[in-house]
Amino acid sequence: MNLKGKKILLGVSGSIAAYKSALLVRLLVKAQAEVKVIMTQSATEFITPLTLSTLSKNPVFTAFTKNETGEWNNHVELGLWADLMIIAPATAKTMSKCASGHCDDLLTAVYLSARCPVFFAPAMDVDMFQHPSTRQNIEKLTSYGNRFISPEYGELASGLIGDGRLAEPEHIVRALNAHFARRPAAVSRRVLITAGPTVESIDPVRFISNRSSGKMGYAIAEAFAAAGSHVTLVSGPTQLKSMHPDIHTVQVETASEMYNAVEEHFGSSDLIIFAAAVADYAPRFVAAQKIKKQGDSMTLDLAKTTDIAGTFGKLKKPGQIVIGFALETENELGHARDKLDRKNFDYIILNSLNDPGAGFAHDTNKITVIDKDKNTQQFDLKSKDEVAQDILDIVLTKWNEA
Repeated sequence: MNLKGKKILLGVSGSIAAYKSALLVRLLVKAQAEVKVIMTQSATEFITPLTLSTLSKNPVFTAFTKNETGEWNNHVELGLWADLMIIAPATAKTMSKCASGHCDDLLTAVYLSARCPVFFAPAMDVDMFQHPSTRQNIEKLTSYGNRFISPEYGELASGLIGDGRLAEPEHIVRALNAHFARRPAAVSRRVLITAGPTVESIDPVRFISNRSSGKMGYAIAEAFAAAGSHVTLVSGPTQLKSMHPDIHTVQVETASEMYNAVEEHFGSSDLIIFAAAVADYAPRFVAAQKIKKQGDSMTLDLAKTTDIAGTFGKLKKPGQIVIGFALETENELGHARDKLDRKNFDYIILNSLNDPGAGFAHDTNKITVIDKDKNTQQFDLKSKDEVAQDILDIVLTKWNEA
């Protein structure tokens, strides 16, 4: 989504990993980026310019001039054209030349001319990658403001096993998406999000829970992390995992454990989003052994759990933003507005089980956002990732106004 319409300049240097550049170009084009490719002469020995030209739908540049016409491939224009340049695979030789300003081919000339952010994705054998000269060149390039997508661990072309494999194309695209997703107002903000259900034990086998999948909370966490925020995600039991380095996940099971985790992080958070479906009641006593079936009925003694969102909404400090969720089945707007006031939220996000495609377990959601002044904004049915972006935009608008 974030790569749509972006102008990406891909530099390919001479590594066996150059074969992955075909998939990288394909993924970038699929993400609706415009891609131009520059290859070193040695790179053409591993993959043909025709392959990358066909996939990118643009001519591939390999030299300062077009051999057939003598026309100049203007390295300055290429450097100014791009929104982002990435060299993948970046060999030890290419990184050394870029670090020292040694400009003897089109790729290094474009690198020195580029005004856009430049990423390097190294690929080489493990000992080459660990060599002090390579590490020094990486440090130097980083000091220039360049960014690196670390090589991955695995079996290398030499047969050795270690760090040095070019990052998988999907991982590179994810890193570039994250770069364009960063939003100045969100950078370095501390965001606390709850997600998923809670599980309240009856005995060692049985429990009380709900149908929440956690998908909405996790999508919101990914959106804010990609925008540059530091996210603490307090998650009940789900099948989901977040791999984003700026998301710190705290796994909990019960409403009590979720309360304690929120209490620990609430005071230091700029934004708190209560997206979890927390049990309202829990068994007063948990049996130590499995309860045996006896008679035609069983009565559970349930005690009310602490209202996490309501408790901390009332503890909100100046400058903090608190957002709650309301999943309703009838009188939706009335119940949501009442919850907004009672729990001292800045916004409440309403979804209704009466809307097809909304609610638990779906990959889509349809929301209505109500602010504390009772202004209401309705959104169409969208993927939960898109809904998360809408929520991000609402918060960014608030932060930009502050």
